[in-house]
Amino acid sequence: MKKRVLLVEDDLGMIDLVQIQLELLGYEVIVTIDGLEATEKAASHLPDLIVMDILMPKLDGFQATKLIRQDPKTKNIPILAATALALPGDKEKCLEAGCDGYIAKPFTHRQLETAIDSVLQKQPGDFQRTSS
Repeated sequence: MKKRVLLVEDDLGMIDLVQIQLELLGYEVIVTIDGLEATEKAASHLPDLIVMDILMPKLDGFQATKLIRQDPKTKNIPILAATALALPGDKEKCLEAGCDGYIAKPFTHRQLETAIDSVLQKQPGDFQRTSS
C-alpha cells in the first residue's frame, strides 16, 4: 500500500511540479490549496506526511500547522514546511509553529526527497518511506 501525502499548496504550477515529484517517490498525493481545507483533509484522510506551504489564503501554514497539532487525530502526522520564506529565522519560525522539517523553494527533486526522508526518520517506523 502506498504512503499518502497531503500536499498543501496554493500555487497551481508548484502543485503540478511537487505532485509529480511525490508520485515519482512512490506516494499517493492528496492536494489542497489552503490551510483551512488542509486541517479538514488531514483529519479525514490521516496522511503519512503533510507537505505544507506557509504563505496561503484563508489560513496560512503556521495557523494550519498549529490546528493540526491541536487535534488528537492528527497531532503526530509529520509536517514538512515547503515555503518561499527563506530569510534568516524563517526556518526556526516554521519549526516553532510545529513543523518537523523545512525546505526552501525553489528546490530540486533530490532536495525534496532528502527533506522528506529526514522528517520521516524522526518518526516511528510506520512512517518510513517505501518506493514502489
